[in-house]
Amino acid sequence: EVQLVESGGGLVQPGGSLRLSCAASGFTFSNYAMNWVRQAPGKGLEWVSGINSGGTRTSYADSVKGRFTISRDNAKNTLYLQMNSLKPDDTAVYYCEKPGGHSYRGQGTQVTVSS
Repeated sequence: EVQLVESGGGLVQPGGSLRLSCAASGFTFSNYAMNWVRQAPGKGLEWVSGINSGGTRTSYADSVKGRFTISRDNAKNTLYLQMNSLKPDDTAVYYCEKPGGHSYRGQGTQVTVSS
């Protein structure tokens, strides 16, 4: 059974930083590309960033480029998202996602950026 467990969210002031983690189990993590997606209040799901299975290629939404960094540790079956220079518009529930014909997401972790 695929399980994805996000952590690391919280309340942070504008300009602050957070590091999200996603612990994966139930599949061979190192074989799959992974994504971070988010859902802001009252809005649909938004793709934030992606990384290939080996961690050598990354991509970002324009809204987070230069501020967020995705990474992974295949030995620890863990996906990360380092978020710097956070803005109120980054407020959302953040999910890690195993994409595919049947995609999987965790329960999410709340990130709130507010003064």
